[in-house]
Amino acid sequence: MTARVGQLLIVDDDPTFRLSTAALLEADGHRVDTAANGTEASERLKGRTYDLLLVDFRMPGIDGIALVEALRLWGHSSPILMISGFGTVESAVRALHVGADDFLTKPVEPDVLSARVADLLELRPQSGKSDSNPFAGIIGRSKAMQSLFERIERVAPTESTVLITGETGVGKELVAKAVHSMSSRRTKPFLAVNCAALAEGVLESELFGHVRGAFTGALRDRAGVFEAASGGTLFLDEIGATTPTLQSRLLRALQEKEITRVGSTSVVKTDVRVIAATNRPLETLVAEGKMREDLLYRLSVFPLLVPPLRDRPSDIPLLVDFGIGRLRETLPNARRLSCSSFALRLLRKYDWPGNVRQLFAALESAAISAGGERIEAQHLPESVRAAEQGTIGRYRANGPAEDERQAIEHALEQANGSLTRAAELLGMGRTTLWRKLRAHGMSPGGDEEPTTA
Repeated sequence: MTARVGQLLIVDDDPTFRLSTAALLEADGHRVDTAANGTEASERLKGRTYDLLLVDFRMPGIDGIALVEALRLWGHSSPILMISGFGTVESAVRALHVGADDFLTKPVEPDVLSARVADLLELRPQSGKSDSNPFAGIIGRSKAMQSLFERIERVAPTESTVLITGETGVGKELVAKAVHSMSSRRTKPFLAVNCAALAEGVLESELFGHVRGAFTGALRDRAGVFEAASGGTLFLDEIGATTPTLQSRLLRALQEKEITRVGSTSVVKTDVRVIAATNRPLETLVAEGKMREDLLYRLSVFPLLVPPLRDRPSDIPLLVDFGIGRLRETLPNARRLSCSSFALRLLRKYDWPGNVRQLFAALESAAISAGGERIEAQHLPESVRAAEQGTIGRYRANGPAEDERQAIEHALEQANGSLTRAAELLGMGRTTLWRKLRAHGMSPGGDEEPTTA
């Protein structure tokens, strides 16, 4: 891909850094605006969209962490590069945790900054939500997803058969639609068939069609999807659920570009591109005698692997933004729907065995529980909240004071203000927690020190 230029916003309270960095990036061809603090940046962001934000980690008033966290919760999906004069591992982890895409330490070498900005600008095609975007609905800025987008772009213009692999709920059909929408067949039909949802005889008729009298109930000739999708794309989901007998017919359709309707001897020529998908390793099915090896080779000309959500937790904030935006439009009284920072942290830490589909279902459930307002930790499914208990307990009392205060706040939020429950989550006694609340200047919810530990 060629280097891209974009509209950038630099947010930094150091005027020298703002001016020098703006000059450097403008020399690279970018259009650059600047803001001296988080408040000024927020005002600029109300009036326009930026392709990339460069945000200082530590600023007076609204600091970089608070700004990035707020932007992600408000639905801003532009890439963000956090830059700090206090370069520690903890700072970088914290920045990435709240939604930044990358982290650099001052002083920044000009060549390094230019290269990093160019890399982050490559994230732009996936951040939009327009229906004209061929990747619409496929949300992700992680390296794994960027690799997937690049492979889709390579194979889409060809006529090659594609095999999409991935766990249930990762969005395999969306990937198939992206391949179709970027191909020369995009103006023709895209038809999808779930091979696992139909009995063998019904599936055979659905794929290849039938003639009148072919079986009981066949009252008239009927074309199958191989004919109905002529000129377009046929997506065969859960291809591993087909029987070897049906697989032999599929193999002939792929090799010879022709099919025969059930109950007929006449050959029908077809013009369709096949994209197949599976959540089971087809090589295993071949070894078990449940999949024809020659069909596997024919299907997997160009494989596309959709990574599970647990392997790309950095994409969860963007997925949450997307899901909340969709819920604002579909749920009644949800125009002010948002997600608290702690709830977002819980969502990021969960493994999501059901992947993106499960995440969106959890968001919808939480939105209903929240009455269309702010989603807090208590609104999330119990399985998601339970995954955090051990994490909070690991903070204990031996970390930095700022981390300890944050852990206590999170525990209290999850415990709905209950000191006893929060102490259990933190792995300490109730008396210890009460004393720490007083030490941090936080309200312990009572004037008397508890008498039980």
